[in-house]
Amino acid sequence: MGTEALKKDFPIFKVKINNHPLIYLDNAATTQKPKKVLQAISNFYSYSNANVHRGVHTLSEEASEMYDEARRKIARFINASHESEVIFTSGATDSLNFVASTWARNNLKPGDVILVTDAEHHSNLVPWQIVAQQTGAELDFVEVGETQEITLNNFKNKISEKVKLAAFFHCSNVLGAMLPVREISKLVKNNGGIVVVDGAQAVPHVPVNVQNLDCDFYAFSGHKMLGPMGTGVLWMKRDLLDKVEPYRYGGGMIDLVEMKHSTWADPPEKFEAGTPNVAGIFGLGAAVDYLTEIGMENIMKHEREVINYAASELSKFERVKILGPKDVNERYGMITFYTEGAHAHDVATVLNSYGVAVRSGHHCTMPLHKKYDIPASLRASFYIYNNKDDVDVLTGALKKAFEILG
Repeated sequence: MGTEALKKDFPIFKVKINNHPLIYLDNAATTQKPKKVLQAISNFYSYSNANVHRGVHTLSEEASEMYDEARRKIARFINASHESEVIFTSGATDSLNFVASTWARNNLKPGDVILVTDAEHHSNLVPWQIVAQQTGAELDFVEVGETQEITLNNFKNKISEKVKLAAFFHCSNVLGAMLPVREISKLVKNNGGIVVVDGAQAVPHVPVNVQNLDCDFYAFSGHKMLGPMGTGVLWMKRDLLDKVEPYRYGGGMIDLVEMKHSTWADPPEKFEAGTPNVAGIFGLGAAVDYLTEIGMENIMKHEREVINYAASELSKFERVKILGPKDVNERYGMITFYTEGAHAHDVATVLNSYGVAVRSGHHCTMPLHKKYDIPASLRASFYIYNNKDDVDVLTGALKKAFEILG
């Protein structure tokens, strides 16, 4: 991939940080936006601004058609069996809370088990803590081993007929490890449970086929895949659409309203009360177009080369301890590490002085960091516009940080 040419599609790379070119390595937190996405948002507000599915005038009809087409694009992108399975949310966090507040609260009871890993993002942990408190279900954990990997065997040892819901990441936002979703789903379903997958760190980086994964719910965010903030998707398997109650109530999700009783519209509208983030969805549709034009296989191959190089270069520092799978080919999107003798925030501050943006902290995985007795770590996360030159700037700035911090 020609990353230098690609960067020209992203206005933000004209920005200088402390008189240095921006080296943006915080893509697991959010990605930058290409002109195509920015233009889609601007064009909507400039030339098509109207509410969707609420009028017969030209602007509303045109906006509604473009909105529906964005849903169809996303359905094709993840290989949903039907566009009605694609429910728009404000992000992966909203999507996971959706499942917790609907299916989980209405179906779980004392004696049931909710199974998660101990490496989940807080957004895929805290909702299940609350559901367990409200329903009397038990929260159990598949633990990351000493090798900082989770295998199918780890799940086999935990799955039983008591596990009514298993929620886990597709790709870890710290370890960069990818779970065998299809195989885990089969184990859970053979024992009568349902499967909820946090795909926020997978959809931007690898081809995702939700039908092949055979999960029941799949959540992801738009802003981590070049789309606008405030956009997200909950994919819900078609045979659950009529069984799950609405998450919110109001305009747009009703079929008939009487004084003491109402009935709901068909999915997905049934789950999308109120005026949606129309401009955001247009931007997300444009992001899907952009990624599709490049090709997810090409993106995965490019990132593999950059990550392999970054792992090799970072491992040359004795003070750098890399978290996650030892086999770098089992790592996706990021390299997370901690530095002996220097706090992550201090290191990140020095890196920023050289124009390098990385994440420092616990990355919304406090239990995982506590498990390994690490107060904070640094995460360098990569995307389509990053290359080996960016890695060289990172490691050069890291060397300077160690000289300054001692």
